[in-house]
Formats: sequence, structure tokens, C-alpha cells
Amino acid sequence: MKVTISRDIVFEEGEKWDWKSTTEETKHDILDWGEAYEQTYNQGEESEDEAALNEDEGNHENDETISNDAAASQDQTDDDTNSSDDVISDVAALPTRIRRTPAYLEDYTSGEGLSDNESGPRKVGSQIRKLDTSGPLIGHLKLTRCSSDIGLPNNPTRAELLPATVSSGKQHLPPFASPSTESEVMAKNATLICVPIMGETIGKMALDIQKAKLNGADLVEIRLDSLTTFNAHQDLNTFIQQHNSLPLLFTYRPTWEGGKYDGDENQRLDALRLAMQLGADYIDIELKVAHEFYDSIRGKTFNKTKVIVSSHNYQHTPSVEDLGDLVARIQATGADIVKIATTAVEITDVAHMFQIMVHSQVSRVPFIGLVMGDRGLISRVLCAKFGGYLTFGTLESGVVSAPGQPTLKDLLHLYNFKQLRPETKVYGIIGKPVSHSKSPKLFNEAFKTVGFDGVYVFLLVDDLANFLRTYSSTDFVGFSVTIPHKESALKCCDEVDPVAKSIGAVNCIVRRPTDGKLIGYNTDYVGAISAIEDGLRGKLKSSGTDVSPLAGKLFVVIGAGGAGKALAYGAKEKGARIVIANRTYDRARELADVIGGDALALSDLDSYHPEDGMVLANTTSIGMQPKVDETPISKHALKYYSLVFDAVYTPKITRLLKEAEESGVTIVEGMEMFIGQAYEQYEKYTGLPAPKQLFRKIMENY
Repeated sequence: MKVTISRDIVFEEGEKWDWKSTTEETKHDILDWGEAYEQTYNQGEESEDEAALNEDEGNHENDETISNDAAASQDQTDDDTNSSDDVISDVAALPTRIRRTPAYLEDYTSGEGLSDNESGPRKVGSQIRKLDTSGPLIGHLKLTRCSSDIGLPNNPTRAELLPATVSSGKQHLPPFASPSTESEVMAKNATLICVPIMGETIGKMALDIQKAKLNGADLVEIRLDSLTTFNAHQDLNTFIQQHNSLPLLFTYRPTWEGGKYDGDENQRLDALRLAMQLGADYIDIELKVAHEFYDSIRGKTFNKTKVIVSSHNYQHTPSVEDLGDLVARIQATGADIVKIATTAVEITDVAHMFQIMVHSQVSRVPFIGLVMGDRGLISRVLCAKFGGYLTFGTLESGVVSAPGQPTLKDLLHLYNFKQLRPETKVYGIIGKPVSHSKSPKLFNEAFKTVGFDGVYVFLLVDDLANFLRTYSSTDFVGFSVTIPHKESALKCCDEVDPVAKSIGAVNCIVRRPTDGKLIGYNTDYVGAISAIEDGLRGKLKSSGTDVSPLAGKLFVVIGAGGAGKALAYGAKEKGARIVIANRTYDRARELADVIGGDALALSDLDSYHPEDGMVLANTTSIGMQPKVDETPISKHALKYYSLVFDAVYTPKITRLLKEAEESGVTIVEGMEMFIGQAYEQYEKYTGLPAPKQLFRKIMENY
């Protein structure tokens, strides 16, 4: 059996350890390692032996680290206790501070796993593996700022875990540190932004490093496997000596781990060892070869280089239990930083990674946890909230080293990444598709301008009910809902506003802070109907009347989904006569019967003109990017309408609106509906008055 404390400190069973001759630096490494286990895993009721040990440690009760004097004093205590010639015969005889380390752990490198002893401290992977993972724990995580340095840059976070099932009193996990001073709480997060540099030549990479620095990156990842030609000694020297304006992470990814290198494996590992010798800030080594790599450098000193040991899963995201085991396996190599990248099959997979991220923080394990793909985007943004060591942001959109990477610009300026912290509240746009939405731009810019501590993200959701069950914490405060989830959202809410219930669709969900219940609203119709009324008033040059210009108008709604229901309801309330046109006639008929109107198939719309001066409102995605050449109605049929509204706002002027304007018809853009419904959502999310002029200023370029 052996216990790995760091890359250079390994206890073998039965080994004699000369504590007196151990360097002070090594002593502190050992003591800090032991203290991590003591503080993290011994939070339950103390045994008599533990109480005695704690009494023995009383002088250090309020210390976060042990001073040299304290270590020396402890040395003397143990020397007296063991009455040996300054030689410690086994792990259990080490100083009190590390007596409770898991000396009984079996060697992870042998694949034998962990001891079944449940009473003692356990490795972080073991702790996570042993958790009761029956519930969606991410729904019960509350992050708080540490009051002292716990071994990661700039006071990273710990987790205070709330009971997963309050009613039953069941608590999955123990509580941890409470928030500290307000000044610490308001500090920027410590999560780094790393830009992958993937040029084919050293010159191109050098230019990209400078771009990354100018645009706000914290470090860069040099993807050596991207180079068409590579001379290890010459090129590594060039990088480290000449292009070191930012910290450098060297990755030489083989094809079997998703990279481009398919050459000799020994040459690849030699290059990474050389990078360490030359003083690289970081290197990345794959878990599959990590033990072999560490064996080759055992006993050598590389004071500067931190080693990231990584694992990539391009098929799915494992369970929390399996991820916990993976963390333990990576730790057992002696890694300085643990990196796990998985693939999101559903957005709920990301919750597994957040949970592991939080517990790794608690256990003082620097952890990079990213979930690849569009459904995993929130892992790359919210890692700043949940305590990840770093995230990746690209210089150019689409030029990525892994699927789903956002740009550096978006991280810094769209998501305000550096201002995210444990207390930041999460909002988002739920839909499928969702990448077209301008809501993140609008809300994040507004939050930043008014100083509101929130972040608004894209949420590509397949199963709405499962999403809401998984992300059930009060940290996830509010959601805008778009196609195709507006009707199903009605069933997922604990309470529904009467208007939304009448419409039969929800486009805004807010979590009530007092009890965590989900309240559903519909704000779609307000902005759209108001904009349509304004358009008609302008055409009629009328104002100052309480009678809506929609009164008595024939109002044709294209679409029978959530937005169609909202506009039909709103127009009906204003006195309009309603006609529903839909691809599926039965759905049109169903909505028309509920609202009180007529129905027709969309294919019949071109020939439908019972009167002139009708109003047309498209509430479908027809004409939305990327299918901008589509339109729901022929141009020749538009002459029978006095006003045409299109809920699509990407592009701003759709083909439908362009052809309507060419036909002399008043048009109302979808952006008006978007901004109008956003006013109400903002107020429901924040409890603050909507900054209407700010909203229009933000969106004026879209």
C-alpha cells in the first residue's frame, strides 16, 4: 500500500520516515495535506480518541496553517511519544495533524479501490462516491465565500449544503463554512479564462497569444498537436523565453484522447517533460498515461510547473458516483489540478459536474470540470459561480478546441464572467432551439448597468420538467420560456397567473424565494398587442381614445402554439374578431374554440380575404434564422391587410415584413414584442422597475 500526498511525497507501507531531516517545505506539504482531511471529513461527532487528539491540538485551533514553530513543537511532542531515534516507522506515527489521514486506503494505482472502513476520513473521490445521490443535489447547493485561504487562488468558494428534503429532515451532505465579510463576498471570482491557441505555425500562435492578452485572457493553452511542424527543444524554448506575456499551458493531445497527434508516444511525453524542465507554467497529461508519466519524473524537482491530469468523455456524462471515482483516480496520480471534460446528452448532465466541482472546492482540490456541446454551455459560464479552476474561451467564434466553447469576448462582455460569484443568481432562456435569442444580451447588459447580481444564460432544454426538477435551488431564480415549451411550462409550475392560465401558455417562470415554488406568467401578449395598437393608431392618426384600434378588426393569427395563444387572447380582450391559421387544422380549430373564433389551415391562407384592412400576426418560427427565405403567406395576399406583425426578430426584418412593406402595409417588428415582454419579466425577476430606455438603447443595434 502507498499513500500519495503530492508528486514528490509518497508513503509506502512500513517505510521508515525521517521526520527530523525532512525539509520544512515538505513538512508543510504533509501537514497541510493531513489538515485537509481533518477539516473536511471529520465533521461528525468526535470519538473519545478524536477528542483527545483535538485537545492535544488546542494551540492550533484557530490557525489555518501551521507555523514553523508550531510544526517544530509538534515534532518534539511526537518524538517524546514514540521515543524513537527521530525516525517514524509508519504513517500512523506521523505528527498529530496527519494521524487521521487515510493510512488504511488501498492503492488506487493497483485498482483495488478504497477501504470499506466508513468511520475514518476518506479521499475526495471516496467521499463523493459514498454520498447519497438519490436526489438532485445541485438543487440544494448554496455557495459561500471562504473566510480564509484554503490553498487555491484568491479565496475560492466552499459549499454550504442545505437539506435536500426539508420535510423529512433528510440531509444528504454536511454543512460547511458560512459567508465571510462583505468585502470578501464582493470580490471577483478566482476562475481563470484560458484561450486555446491552435495555430499551425509558431508565428500564428505568437500573434494569437498577443490577441488573447489584449482581449483579457488569464492564460493560454498551447496546442502543440495543432502545429504542422514541431521541434520540441527549439519551439518550446521559443514559447517559454519569447512568448510568455501570459502563463502558458502546454497540451500535446493524442488522437486517442480527441487531439491531432498520432506520432510516437515516447516523443510526445518527452516534449511535455522538456516543457516542465524549461519552466512551463502548466502541462496537461492524460489520465491514461499519467502514472507512467509521473514515474518518469519521480524524484525530480519542477518548482514552477503545475500538472493538470485530464480525462475526456466524448459520449456522455457519467453519474455523480462515477465522476467522484474518476476524481479519486486522477488525484491518486499526484495531479496538481484535476480536469474532467464530458459530453452533455441533456442539459441536466451539467448538474453532475457542478456537484463534483463544489465538493472538490470543499476538499481543496483544484478542479476543471467542463461539459461539452451546446447543452453543456452553462458549465463553461457558471463554473465561475461554482468554483471551477478555469474555463476556456476562444478568440474566434467556431474555432474551438472542444465542442461548445464560447468566445473570450462573450465570457467577458456578454456574461460578465469576472463578476460572477457564489451569490450570483441565475436566469436563462429555455427553448429548443435557443441560440438565436437576444435575451442574454439584453438582460446581462441591463444587470451590469444597474449593478444587479445576476447572470442570464442560454438553456437548450429537451425535457422541461426534468430540467426544473434538477435545477431546483433558489440560486436558479427565473426563466424565459420559448418554443416549444410554452404550453408544457403551464403544467410544470406550482402556481399559474390567471392570465397565463386563460391563455394556456407560460413564457415566464419565477421561483418564489420564500418557498421555492415556481410561478408561471405570460408576458407575450402585452408587448405585442401594445405595439400593434400603436401601429394602427399611427396609420389612423388617432390618439387620446380609450377604445382600442383593434376593436372590431379581423385579427388573423398564424400559429396555435404558446405565442399564438397569447396574441389571440390579447386581441380578443381588445375586441378583435379572431381567426387561427395553422399547419395542422385540428390544432387551429381547438384554439379557435377556446378563444371564440374561426379556424383555417395555413395552406388556405393565401386565398383567405373576406374583407380588407385585416391584421396579420405571425407567431411561428417561419422565416427565423437560418431559414430566412421562408414566409408563411404569399406576397400577393398581403394587400388585404392593413398591418402585419411578425414575432420573429432574428432577422429584424423578415421576408414577411419586407414583402408587406413593399405592398404598402404597416409593419410591426418582432423586436417590439421582445422588448415589451422583457419589461415585465425583468420586474418579476428583480423586483425593480424595468429600465425601459436602457432596454431600447441596448437593442437599438439589433
